Amino acid sequence: MSGDRNKIIIVDDVKANLTMGRDLLKDTFEVYPVPSAQRLFELLQNVSPELILLDIEMPEMNGYEAIKRLKADNRYEHIPVIFLTSKDDETSEIEGFDLGAADYVTKPFSGALLIKRINNQLLIVQQKKRLLENQAVLQDYADNLVIKVRDKTTEVVDLQNAVLSTVADLVESRDKVTGGHISRTQQYLGILLEEMLQEEIYFDEVNPWDKEFFLSSAQLHDVGKIAISDAILNKPGKLDAEEFETMKTHVKVGVGVIRHMMSKTKEHAFLEHALLIAAAHHEKWDGTGYPEKLRGASIPLEGRLMAIVDVYDALVSERPYKKPFSHEEACGIIEQGAGSHFDPALVEVFKACECQFAQVAAENRS
Repeated sequence: MSGDRNKIIIVDDVKANLTMGRDLLKDTFEVYPVPSAQRLFELLQNVSPELILLDIEMPEMNGYEAIKRLKADNRYEHIPVIFLTSKDDETSEIEGFDLGAADYVTKPFSGALLIKRINNQLLIVQQKKRLLENQAVLQDYADNLVIKVRDKTTEVVDLQNAVLSTVADLVESRDKVTGGHISRTQQYLGILLEEMLQEEIYFDEVNPWDKEFFLSSAQLHDVGKIAISDAILNKPGKLDAEEFETMKTHVKVGVGVIRHMMSKTKEHAFLEHALLIAAAHHEKWDGTGYPEKLRGASIPLEGRLMAIVDVYDALVSERPYKKPFSHEEACGIIEQGAGSHFDPALVEVFKACECQFAQVAAENRS
């Protein structure tokens, strides 16, 4: 049946050439002979051919002009065009290929050769189609794989956050003095981090961080308090020197807990920030902190950030042994600590966003 065969349009202004071409091809293809390029474009409104045989030397619109128009139209640009011409010079062939011709057949031609040339081009078209179909299948597979990986990653991150939150809640449930401290310090850290990125302070160090991991990890900064006795943890007054030394051990205990957690899983990137925060949040810029008495930039940036938010929250929060400081008083103490307790550059960042700290503190008091 003709409907099952490939459609070929022959364009030639010489009737004898059209008749010969039709007779040569009609047993193999569904052939549409047309006498001009103009008639070609009229036919294309109703027929979608697999290939066009196009004469070059025609009046009104020659083959070069016709192929330019074909290739400029996204409805027809994919149709392979074989030029039919009596010219056999190299320049004409190059010009035809430059304009997008698939092949170039010189008249007079044999039927067997022409059919072979046509079949070669149709095979290329079929191979391109299969390639595109395979690419579409592969792209669909890749897209689905990305979705699955993203969903699985989300599940893992949610699980990690749930573990961190549960452990942090367990620690905080024992500490009756600092209720809500973990949640507030996470919010303060988020404010500082955004301001740092905006001002490009320590930008090269902070920009690669996974913000979600960093803020989630901060929940474990006091995890070592799980080893501190209730008598010290919830003492309704200031700790004496011996009790304070015991309290200070929560840092190394916390580091040990986090290292133990990291040893149990290969996917522990989410704990790397937690380790640095827990280890360094009581270090001081001038080297008088604990437990390692680190100084200046040798203190991990995570610890220097937590030092500011930890102290701010302690200052503005009520304790059994003190009333809360006002936001202004807390800001003054932190500013005075620049260069001694705190990283001076981070104090400047704090000053730029301290009004947001005040808002968080007020919301948590209401």
